[in-house]
Amino acid sequence: MQGRKMITISLCMIVKNEADILARCLDTVCDLMDEIIIVDTGSNDGTKAIAARYTEKIYDFTWVHDFAAARNFAFAQASGDYIYSADADEVLDDENRQRFRELKQVLSEEVEIVQMFYANQLSFGTIYNYDRELRPKLFKRLRTFAWVEPIHETVRLEPVIFDSDIEIIHRPKGSHTARDIEAFERMIKKKEQLSKRLNNLYARELFVSGLDEDFRSAEAYFEEVAVNTDCTLGQIKEASCVVARAARLRKDYAKFFKFALKDVGSEGSSEICCELGYYYQERRDYHEAIVWFYNAAFETTSSLSLRCSGVIPLTALVECYRLLGMDKVADEYQEMIERIDRQ
Repeated sequence: MQGRKMITISLCMIVKNEADILARCLDTVCDLMDEIIIVDTGSNDGTKAIAARYTEKIYDFTWVHDFAAARNFAFAQASGDYIYSADADEVLDDENRQRFRELKQVLSEEVEIVQMFYANQLSFGTIYNYDRELRPKLFKRLRTFAWVEPIHETVRLEPVIFDSDIEIIHRPKGSHTARDIEAFERMIKKKEQLSKRLNNLYARELFVSGLDEDFRSAEAYFEEVAVNTDCTLGQIKEASCVVARAARLRKDYAKFFKFALKDVGSEGSSEICCELGYYYQERRDYHEAIVWFYNAAFETTSSLSLRCSGVIPLTALVECYRLLGMDKVADEYQEMIERIDRQ
């Protein structure tokens, strides 16, 4: 990209009770920003006092259980050329601060979205099946529409996106599972339609961190998705995983096999293979359980949680082989788990 006048950046954050970590985040980005906007959604700790050390632009926003509404309000206060959207549990190390500084010096005005790597996901039991992934983080505040094509001209609708090498380190202070699941349950209770993306994230949240009662609460909703012929095969398989888990927990085995087979009938997932393994393990049919746990670990891929194709079935294999008195084999799988833990 050719260098032009240096862009200005507005940092926009929404916060609530982040007194423990807000300064940690702002200390790593404040000198890179031309404007800092903090939108507080109802803190009752020292969050706003800490924010005041960095900016006078602190706004209150009445929480309406809608993160998008809060972020839109924050963005509306910005005046910079670009808006950097950050959460309080993010930090930039020295190397990536320098990368950010260099990006700011050379970014071309044609770029409308800059993606940055979001890292350290797997260390905190998040719902994502990756440790490092590009995410849109820097947004041009005002977009200019341009005509393209020398003939049959049309307005370019797709944004110009630049993938940077900046890596943002995610260091949450705790799990957001309970909060997120409560939000999904609230939407469903209000009969709001979940998008394909939110369906996927809800199912991921359940398999990564959900409790047994969370699966039971979600069962009826995902059963509707699983039998909806307008849904994609991927949506049906994800929903079937949730329903099968809930049915197994309730010991409704007819329903369990009905929805497990919806997944196995196409291309089985590690999640359903684990569920079948648990079914047979509970019946002390350890040989059959081993078949399914092996399939989960080595013959299928996970669609919702990487652990369902790694540590979870391997741990179950260790348990089954020990119960069969086959300690040597159990030790081999235990070594696999230890290798994964060291990675």
